[in-house]
Amino acid sequence: MTANAAGAAEEAARFHTLLTAFEGQPAATAGRGKDVVNQPMIRHWCEAMGDANPAYTGPDAIAPPTMLQAWTMGGLSGHSDRSSAYDDLFTLLDSAGFTSVVATDCEQEYLRPLRPGDAITFDAVIESVSPRKTTKLGTGHFVTTRMDVHADGELAGTHRFRILKYAPADRPREQKPEPQPEPKPEPKAKAQRPRPVINRDNEGFWAGVRDHKLLIQRCTACATLRFPWLPGCNACASPDWDTVEASGEGTVFSYVVMHHPPFPAFDPPYAVALVELAEGVRMISNITGVPYDKVRIGLPVQLEFLRVDDDLELPVFRGSAG
Repeated sequence: MTANAAGAAEEAARFHTLLTAFEGQPAATAGRGKDVVNQPMIRHWCEAMGDANPAYTGPDAIAPPTMLQAWTMGGLSGHSDRSSAYDDLFTLLDSAGFTSVVATDCEQEYLRPLRPGDAITFDAVIESVSPRKTTKLGTGHFVTTRMDVHADGELAGTHRFRILKYAPADRPREQKPEPQPEPKPEPKAKAQRPRPVINRDNEGFWAGVRDHKLLIQRCTACATLRFPWLPGCNACASPDWDTVEASGEGTVFSYVVMHHPPFPAFDPPYAVALVELAEGVRMISNITGVPYDKVRIGLPVQLEFLRVDDDLELPVFRGSAG
C-alpha cells in the first residue's frame, strides 16, 4: 500500500468513527400516523396493486401487511417528529461530499395485522452506518434505519430501510482528438438488451419461454392463477403450485408510449402495454405488429416470441391491425 493510499484509508476510518457515533440514536421519536388505518386507503392500495384478496374487504377487513410503511408517511407536509440526530448525520455526510442518495433495499416484519380504526405510532432509530463502500454509482456509506410501528400501543411490525449516501463517480472528460483523416464509417454495434433477473422463484417461467410456452402459476390449494410468479399464493397463502400454459390470446388493458429518455438497445418511440391474458392475469410486454400510435386499450393481441439476440428470446404480443 502506498503512503497516499494508507493516508486515505486512515482518513476514511476516522470519518467512519464519526459516523458510527450516530448509531443507536433516534431518527424519529413518538411519531404519529396522520390517519388511523382506514378502508379507503386500503381500497386504493389494493386497486393500485391489483390485489383482490377478500381479507382486505368487508366488516372484518385487515390492511395488506405490505402497507406497513404507508401508515407512517408524512405526505407533502412531512413529519415534525424527526430527530436532530438524523439531520446532523446527513449534514456530516453532505459536508464530506456524499451529497447524492439512493434507496437500496427495505425489510419488513409483520407481527400482527392492522385493522381499520387502529391508531398508528412509531419510533425510528439509526441502526447502522457502514464503512466507506465503492459502488458503480460512486463511493459512500450505507445508512440503515429501523422503524418500530405500533397499533394502539402494541408492536405491529418493523420496517428496516437502507439508503446509500454517496459522491457520484467522476465521468471521464471527453478529450478532443487530434485531427485525423476521416475514416470510413463502420456499422455501429447495437447495445445488448438488459438480461432478465432469473432466480429460484421464476426460473420455471423462463424455462417455459425457452420452450416457447407462456406458463402461469396456479395454486393447487385454491386454483387461483397468479402472474408474475410468486413463492406463495396471495389468495390463500399456500406454497404449493403447478402451472398452466397460456393460450396466448389477450387484450391491451393499459399502455404507455416511450419517447424519452433514450436507452441503449431500444428505439423510441415504442409501446409498452399491460396485457390482460384470456386466463385473467396481466403481464407487461412490448406490442409488435402495429405502429406505436395505433395501440389502444382493448386492442386484441396474440403471443409471439421475439429473438432479441443469440442468447435471449422474450415473450411479446403482436397487435391486430384490424
